[in-house]
Amino acid sequence: MQTYIAFLRGINVSGQKLIKMETLRSILTELPIEKISTYIQSGNIIFTSNLTNISDLENQIANSIEKHFGYQVPVLILTLKELQKCAEQNPYSDHNINDPAQPYVTFLSKEPAITDLELFKSIDFREDKHITINKVMYIIYPNPTGNSKLTNSIIESKLKVKATTRNWKTINKLIELMLIL
Repeated sequence: MQTYIAFLRGINVSGQKLIKMETLRSILTELPIEKISTYIQSGNIIFTSNLTNISDLENQIANSIEKHFGYQVPVLILTLKELQKCAEQNPYSDHNINDPAQPYVTFLSKEPAITDLELFKSIDFREDKHITINKVMYIIYPNPTGNSKLTNSIIESKLKVKATTRNWKTINKLIELMLIL
């Protein structure tokens, strides 16, 4: 049995794509996944499954959400080992997580093309810093994120990927929860 985290993109943000976690957990019991738990309202689903095809799991969860809620929600799934590796590779891990400029992690649906990534690096995001390692972008926002030009929408359009972002506190908590599942 493998432990997974599913990140849902863009739910419960500014009154859009509202999904109650209790309802989500309930509908996901119809799928071949077990020990389903959620963490906060931003769409973090921890579960176990015997299935090993991540793409198939992503599609099953996305299809179930669309069937029950009537809208498409991108789903990105990682194993516990992949999430732990993401934490180990964080180039900004020395930042204080209680600092408003704590690190953020953006998970990408696929590794961006080198040409797209090079173009992205040339964009002026002011004080915001970012480093991409494979399918993960690590970000530091020294100012409030609402004032940043470095948004999920920009990341998705420039890198031609689906993306979802979590702060460093959330990543650490998810690893902790996955370890005790």
